[in-house]
Amino acid sequence: MKASQFLISTLKEAPADAEVLSHRLMMRAGMIKRLAAGIYTYMPMGLRVIRKVEAIVREEMNRAGAIECTMPVIQPAELWSESGRFTKMGPELLRLKDRHERDYVVQPTSEEAVTDIARQDFKSYKQLPKNLYQIQTKFRDERRPRFGLMRGREFIMKDAYSFDRDEAGAKRSYQVMARAYRAIFDRFGLTYRAVAADSGAIGGDLSEEFQVIAATGEDAIVYCAGSAYAANMEKAEAAAPKGPRPAAKQALTKTPTPGKSTCADVAELLGLPLRNTVKSLVLATDELNDQGEIVKSAVWLLLLRGDHDMNEVKVGKVPGLDAGFRFATVPEILEHFGTPPGYLGPIGLKKPVRIVADREVAMMADWVCGANDKDFHFTGVNWGRDLPEPDAVADLRNVVAGDASPDGQGQLAIERGIEIGHVFYLGTKYSRAMNATFLDEDGKPKPFEMGCYGIGITRLPAAAIEQNNDERGIIWPDAIAPFTVVICPVGMDRSEAVKAAAERLYADLQAAGVDVILDDRGERPGAMFADWELIGVPHRVTIGDKGLKDGQLEYQHRRDAAATRVPVADMAAFMKGRLAG
Repeated sequence: MKASQFLISTLKEAPADAEVLSHRLMMRAGMIKRLAAGIYTYMPMGLRVIRKVEAIVREEMNRAGAIECTMPVIQPAELWSESGRFTKMGPELLRLKDRHERDYVVQPTSEEAVTDIARQDFKSYKQLPKNLYQIQTKFRDERRPRFGLMRGREFIMKDAYSFDRDEAGAKRSYQVMARAYRAIFDRFGLTYRAVAADSGAIGGDLSEEFQVIAATGEDAIVYCAGSAYAANMEKAEAAAPKGPRPAAKQALTKTPTPGKSTCADVAELLGLPLRNTVKSLVLATDELNDQGEIVKSAVWLLLLRGDHDMNEVKVGKVPGLDAGFRFATVPEILEHFGTPPGYLGPIGLKKPVRIVADREVAMMADWVCGANDKDFHFTGVNWGRDLPEPDAVADLRNVVAGDASPDGQGQLAIERGIEIGHVFYLGTKYSRAMNATFLDEDGKPKPFEMGCYGIGITRLPAAAIEQNNDERGIIWPDAIAPFTVVICPVGMDRSEAVKAAAERLYADLQAAGVDVILDDRGERPGAMFADWELIGVPHRVTIGDKGLKDGQLEYQHRRDAAATRVPVADMAAFMKGRLAG
């Protein structure tokens, strides 16, 4: 490719609405252009990156035995009603009607469509296992799209779906995909972690996320440096506290704490470590009638250490809270505790509530909590003596750096990451709901055991930029760079020698299969170099009259501080060696 024939549209400044670094750099490098909130045009430079990502994903998926197809972006609502997701999914699911007033959705994922294929085409156990995948446009109607391609409304995704005859087979298919994902992400040349994850709205009970490590990442990744343990924050656990519980040493005392309504303020006032305090979180669960009206509510009190934060995913797995919960209203709190939030605790309740203590709190002695009286807290609180043991004990909290790893191999550390892939074992969640069965060896119908595997094709370039950049712009890994090599001839429009050398090297590299671009625009050296440093092409060869007179060209990797002089006759072989290594 020659630059004069291509579209290069770099900007000196990013638009004001570009928030994170990858968004700013992709806009400045002319890779994307905003069409509407969360909707972008992939410009030629950016599309080349996306196509390279797709090619790697496609090669490894095919190698793993998956079969490519393409399912419609617009799907009939009937399929989604069968699975229950047409009503269960929130406003992120874009719903629309055609001219005949029939309901459709713009698909964010394709579990329903692919399950419909399976129930039509996979009739016998002899046809299994099967794995169908697509690389397709998706749409999720985010309330607040942001961060460019990191959280857009329209995006490209690779989603795959496996079908097996039993759970053991499904888990083998899952492991095949997990290995394929590692091969894919290894080829991208990015630093990543595979972490245990919660399955969320898609469902299932075996799940891993693939996270690109980046300081700007939205997700917290928990890992142990001394072992293979890694999980996202929603899933991560610390080792359970060791018993026995310490004996009580303090008397229960109602202590004035005027105007101190947070654990941090109370700890400071009393001169105690924050870890000695206990925070009270009040939740409610609702019982609904057939019309969706609340007929009965129950109030719950969760107790966590003052220096810990609630993990909503873990709380959502507590029996009784697993069908859904909400934070209690102020009237509900007043009815059960007799005081507004800020001074709540488990002693002296006006009406009974169900108390769930975090594992750490259940092992504490002589702790501090609200006294259910404004401007007062209890100190010296102890289980058994001052209040009954909790109704339930569970892991309710986010881990913190320094917690003991659950595998006993050291301490936990936390770093930031950007999710670029996710693998799920779904089981029969969709096949049962949609009556998707096959005839097993005994001649009886059985529901398919399914898995689901996604990769954010358009999110991945943004994640790569967040991990690979400097003050001058993007630094692409070779595998997904829009061009691998750029030839920058200085004064090509004025020097026949420079032009001839540039054309000759360009032809040699093209013949060797190198993805090379020749900048024949006649730009000044400073502007030309600035463009390619911003765009992030990893390898640059500079050709100038002065160097040619000495029989030399200059090579510089995007990360190098200085150029390397290479004889003219050796440059093509030199570049082939660099790219092969």
